[in-house]
Amino acid sequence: MSVLVTRQAPDFEAAAVKGDGSIVENFKLSDTNGKYRVVFFWPLDFTFVCPSEIIAHNNRMAKFKELGVEVIGVSIDSQFTHHAWRNTSPDQGGIGEVEFTMVADVKHEIARAYGIEHPEDGVALRASFLIDKDGVVQHQIVNNLPLGRNVDEMVRLVEALQFHEEHGEVCPAGWTKGQKGMKADAKGVADYLAESSDKL
Repeated sequence: MSVLVTRQAPDFEAAAVKGDGSIVENFKLSDTNGKYRVVFFWPLDFTFVCPSEIIAHNNRMAKFKELGVEVIGVSIDSQFTHHAWRNTSPDQGGIGEVEFTMVADVKHEIARAYGIEHPEDGVALRASFLIDKDGVVQHQIVNNLPLGRNVDEMVRLVEALQFHEEHGEVCPAGWTKGQKGMKADAKGVADYLAESSDKL
């Protein structure tokens, strides 16, 4: 397991199913440079918690697109398994025609590069990475297999990152879009806590 926050996200090239349903043999993360990216991993297609998380990401694609975020999903399944799962309706245990790219990490190289391969089962843990326009990892979260993620938290973190980039202020605990930030100095902390400590 490794912490990638503050470091360049490992680049990768692999076969993938694009959001329009087409299969490509050489999808590269670096081809999306200059965009915000959410790269998220799940253990296996056609399993249990995984479709709920994937559909949750897809249900927020309009918001991710509004924020300028490219969403990229990865598991150790082949592009053909991804394609079959995408062509299976949710009421049949599938995910339907999701709008983001699904990468085939059949050699497990991407999961290992990101440090999130399960030590015994050989699948990817439930890991998510927020990558900025310069390719730097700004946030990561890694859950064990039974624990599903909260996709709204990733949306919140994208908004927090963009707020920081725009205003230069930092985002205190529980910050959501529309709330005040904090100046990163002693006075800024004191001013913020004087006004907001009872709401934290």
